[in-house]
Amino acid sequence: MESRTNPEIAHSIVAAGIRTNYHDLGHGHPVLLIHGSGPGVSAWANWRLVMPDLARQARVVAPDMVGFGYTDRPQGQRYAMEIWVEQAVGLLDALGIEKTDLVGNSFGGGLALALAIRHPHRVRRLVLMGSVGVHFPITPGLDAVWGYTPSLQTMRKLLDIFAFDPKLATDELAQLRYEASIRPGFQESFAAMFPAPRQRWVDAMASTEADIRSLPHQTLVVHGREDQVIPLANSLKLASWIPRAQLHVYGQCGHWTQIEHAARFAQLVGNFLAEAGRDEPQPLHT
Repeated sequence: MESRTNPEIAHSIVAAGIRTNYHDLGHGHPVLLIHGSGPGVSAWANWRLVMPDLARQARVVAPDMVGFGYTDRPQGQRYAMEIWVEQAVGLLDALGIEKTDLVGNSFGGGLALALAIRHPHRVRRLVLMGSVGVHFPITPGLDAVWGYTPSLQTMRKLLDIFAFDPKLATDELAQLRYEASIRPGFQESFAAMFPAPRQRWVDAMASTEADIRSLPHQTLVVHGREDQVIPLANSLKLASWIPRAQLHVYGQCGHWTQIEHAARFAQLVGNFLAEAGRDEPQPLHT
């Protein structure tokens, strides 16, 4: 079976009616990792370098959201923020997790924001990395990512957009990500999610300023300074709007903070989630 040789395939459970592939490792307070929306992405591809470090102190749960990775793609499946939020909450319910820390990357950041706004009692602490979730003019980089049509050459160009350090954008990685993007059903669902004009999908993933300003959670906002996919201005805005936010910007870093600065990112997030004495959201006072 492929699951025995493919590290992207782990556990399987039905979450909000969708059979979901997810990774579950470590012990301690749960932390839910939500991946981005690049072509061929999976939870493992996104988080493989940081999951072992975080799992030393926490229970790490990393699902493939519907439309991505090895989660089922039901016939006629609709892709929208409320569907992904329902799936994420359904996964928490299926695993018996009452409250989780929540780490979202890019698309996953927008989803994490939406989940925290709709279900604040299910979230302890929030980490947003290179996040969507606010309105911004779509970048050429994001338009290229969401407009991907499968070819090795196109994937190679995307890697140059994702990473600041060209040494990370190897031919081997391009081949692996290209092959991932052409697995049965992958490109069909990916193309169905973000058809042109793509500014509307940026807007559809945005939460309102009032809702973001009302978030009571301790929040860590992380961004790569040279990110060509999601502008640094997004994280500056989120950090200024969320009352209990702190901001960390990595220099010489593109959109792949968790890959380009994996050890430092895992330590930063681990320390933030491990801080004692301020675990529960507090009422906001004016």
